Amino acid sequence: MKTYDWIVVGGGIAGAALAYELAKTGFSVLLLEQYSRPQNATRYSYGGLAYWSGTTTLTRQLCEEAIARYHILSQELEADIEFRELDLLLTISAASDPQATAASYNHFAIPPRLLSVQEACELEPLLNREAISGALTVKHGHIHPEKTAQAYIQAFLRAGGEMQITQVLQVLQNGVKTTTGTFHSANVVICAGGLSRQLLKSAGIPVKLYFTHEEIIETSPVDMQLRTLVMPANLQRFQLEVESTQVDELWNQPGNEPVPPILDAGAIQMQDGSFRIGQISRVLTDPHAKVDLEASEKWLRKSVGEVLPVLENLPGTWHHCLVAFISDRLPLISTIPGFESVHLFSGFSNPLVIIPPLAKRFADFAFGKEDEIITQLSLHR
Repeated sequence: MKTYDWIVVGGGIAGAALAYELAKTGFSVLLLEQYSRPQNATRYSYGGLAYWSGTTTLTRQLCEEAIARYHILSQELEADIEFRELDLLLTISAASDPQATAASYNHFAIPPRLLSVQEACELEPLLNREAISGALTVKHGHIHPEKTAQAYIQAFLRAGGEMQITQVLQVLQNGVKTTTGTFHSANVVICAGGLSRQLLKSAGIPVKLYFTHEEIIETSPVDMQLRTLVMPANLQRFQLEVESTQVDELWNQPGNEPVPPILDAGAIQMQDGSFRIGQISRVLTDPHAKVDLEASEKWLRKSVGEVLPVLENLPGTWHHCLVAFISDRLPLISTIPGFESVHLFSGFSNPLVIIPPLAKRFADFAFGKEDEIITQLSLHR
């Protein structure tokens, strides 16, 4: 039976980019994905590229590398990933102080510019001026996330990589067991997003990697035009991540909900005219937990409708996926102690920006090149 240098588990953008970079470096690579059309965080992402949001030397460097990477990525992958630049509009609620909100962004690499209500509505005419006290704006990159992942996969296959659609049941020291058989490799890297914790736990590997249940509404292409990517300036998601990981033991049993759900009301219109409207974040420790679709959609529509009234009743379909995260907002890129052949490449905040440069760095690191950034993102940090 063939033994690969690397098995990559997960076909979202993390696994797709990493598989491509490993194959390009010269390794024999097998990419395993559970679904022929993934229903993962990549599929339902807004597609935003927050180049401007670096707050440390490390994240600023990765953002700069990402800008350079994305400008040549369509050409390199031989596919249109719909890369563009647009205006990000960060809405400030009517009850919040615009100046204080703007000041909270001063530590970012490129602080967003504060707009009055009038200026915000001129930039985005679909806004409800009664719902805001102002807004922040900054230039923001954007891609079609699913097309980008598929472009990586096709380039990976052209580079000699192999792919199988199968569910990984167990991680082994020398490969993985799946629903269609056992595959052998010198190394396994887990890029399974919100399912990574459960998959590693089944192999007896405890890792402080978490996930939220994310909910959005997706529409068909429509004639109306949203000029900007709209999100709230005071994002609740990051606080939710901090609070939900205070007691790691709660995550070892399904059925727990460490903190209540939050809703960050926003929307993006893709280049084909369709909308992605979101988003609700729930902390449910069971990755297969069911939620009340009807109640969720009602809450989501009402909240987004307060900011963008024309979207409240726009026909669309509710979707749900898992999003992995780490409590300190840095990804885990690491070998597993006691399982030196098993690696993690997961838990990204700002994933679409930092995954391409980190995938390239990981592949070079695997080939023997020293890398201070990869070292800083290990389990031992």
